[in-house]
Amino acid sequence: MSDFTVEVELEDDGRWIGEVVDLPGVLTYGGTREEAVAKAKALAFRVLADRLEHGEVVPELETMFAVHG
Repeated sequence: MSDFTVEVELEDDGRWIGEVVDLPGVLTYGGTREEAVAKAKALAFRVLADRLEHGEVVPELETMFAVHG
């Protein structure tokens, strides 16, 4: 499976940003570093699920499942 990196950064206003750069649009804010990371991970899964539901190719998941038969 592909590895996704959550990049985190502390804003001047005290909020944390969590972003998965490899998945456009996956950017979240949190009150803590941990919250921003958790929200970014959850959003990344939703983005990938949405792509699958709409029949898009999701190369990030190609090595995750083995299909037999």
